[in-house]
Amino acid sequence: MTGMVLAGVEKNGLVAWQFAKLAAFEGLCHGVFGRRGGVSTGPFASLNVAFSCGDVPENVVRNRTRVARWTGLQKAVYLNQVHGDTVQVLTRETVAGGLTTVKADAVVTDARQQLLVIQVADCQAVMLFDPVRRVIANVHSGWRGSVRNILGKTVDIMVRRFGCRADDLRAAIGPSLGPCCAEFVHYRRELPRPFWPYQDHRHRFDFWAISCDQLTAAGLRPDFIVHSGICTRCRSEEFYSYRASHRTGRFAVVIGLK
Repeated sequence: MTGMVLAGVEKNGLVAWQFAKLAAFEGLCHGVFGRRGGVSTGPFASLNVAFSCGDVPENVVRNRTRVARWTGLQKAVYLNQVHGDTVQVLTRETVAGGLTTVKADAVVTDARQQLLVIQVADCQAVMLFDPVRRVIANVHSGWRGSVRNILGKTVDIMVRRFGCRADDLRAAIGPSLGPCCAEFVHYRRELPRPFWPYQDHRHRFDFWAISCDQLTAAGLRPDFIVHSGICTRCRSEEFYSYRASHRTGRFAVVIGLK
């Protein structure tokens, strides 16, 4: 498990960040888009992809179009995230029906030419890929999702529904609230006791380590798990951060099979 493993890739005038360990796989498309390169203004400047935060809808549509153009995959499913632990499976039939939005916090598919999009501003977006079965997942894991172990549940569904082997899976954790800034003053009533050892003396918690440990507990190899090492609150000029500024946009983390 390593940090600082993102490299910027420019296409069509837009830069997205990629994990080297995922970029090495042919036919896999993924990217972490910061807040630059879009058309939104004010607190949503500039590549906000969320309709729910108060941005001008026309700007959101234009930003989403720019993200799709960068990937080359025009079909995208955006998750309507509710900080729960629902994992949605997209079959090739449902994707063929033109589905664009799913109410869930994780989505799994083996469909080609389909982009899975998480919208984040401090929470973890965790991309999963099975290079053997050619199955992908994208997971929105905020602290409530971590408490419910949505990562473990997603891996379990990949194993049960698609025949994946957990030790074949690759995982990449995008920019999110780091252990430097994830303060939980009321952690005794918000977080389960097994999470308490992950805190420092200032009640700041290392959710990157929690996610890595949940993934290894689900059967992933530690050397197949990477995280960005980037805290969104510390780098709020590059990534949207709810902790830094409550009225803000959401950046996109995407994965798809070409």
